[in-house]
Amino acid sequence: MSIAGGLAEAFARGRAAGCDAIQVFTKNNSQWRGRPLGEREVEAFRAAEHRSGISPVLAHTSYLINVASPDRMLFRKSVEALCLEAERAESLGISSLVLHPGAHLGRGIEEGLKRVAEALDILHARLPDARLRILLEGTAGQGTALGVRFEELAAIFALVAHPGRLGVCLDTCHLFAAGYEIRTAEGYRETLRAFEATVGLSRLKAIHLNDSKGERGSRVDRHEHIGKGRIGREGFRHFVRDRRLDGIPMILETPKDDDPLRADRRNLRLLRTLAGAGGRGVRR
Repeated sequence: MSIAGGLAEAFARGRAAGCDAIQVFTKNNSQWRGRPLGEREVEAFRAAEHRSGISPVLAHTSYLINVASPDRMLFRKSVEALCLEAERAESLGISSLVLHPGAHLGRGIEEGLKRVAEALDILHARLPDARLRILLEGTAGQGTALGVRFEELAAIFALVAHPGRLGVCLDTCHLFAAGYEIRTAEGYRETLRAFEATVGLSRLKAIHLNDSKGERGSRVDRHEHIGKGRIGREGFRHFVRDRRLDGIPMILETPKDDDPLRADRRNLRLLRTLAGAGGRGVRR
């Protein structure tokens, strides 16, 4: 949900679209820093959240952040930006902050994963009492992006000092583009079995529901409206009808088009139809 006009405005937009849960940026996502949050702004956000009945609220970090960068200057800048975003989310009472693991830029997966773990350890040391959980998002695998395989996410949990302060956010477009089969019942079951065997379903704390413009295994991160891409409706039916995922917030990151509210409503309506039983288990 857009935060144009103020962070609290996201809840009015969420209500208008029929959301049960929302995701926001807590600042301009194309900038490294943001102006400090004032007390009134924080109070307005929390009051709007309470009035809306929308819960939970997730935040997403800036796409500029690359905590896997081998460039020490960019690494330090990314860590500072991550800490800033975590502090903002914590002050707003947001429970989860979604983070792309970053890209190793040619230095290799192993080195990149070590840098991600180093960054997270720095963050946790700076905010020892924060309730906020960082959610590592699986990626489509473009370029040298980390997190394309479940094993890479599991490796980060093994490397950090406080794995209990982390979780995972899966993205259906990213899963499919990374090569995981989620369109068929058998493929979906195998994908979830693989996740359970490596990362563990207990660590899955959020799901982004997006169709894919690219083919399976294309490693192209291009989102499409639900049912309009290469995944198709049946792939999403598996997610929204899986009782193991009940209570896990499911967030749309589909294209906004010229009329974002209409597009959001259409996608959400289709997902609830696919879920059946009044939309049990669906969160947007």
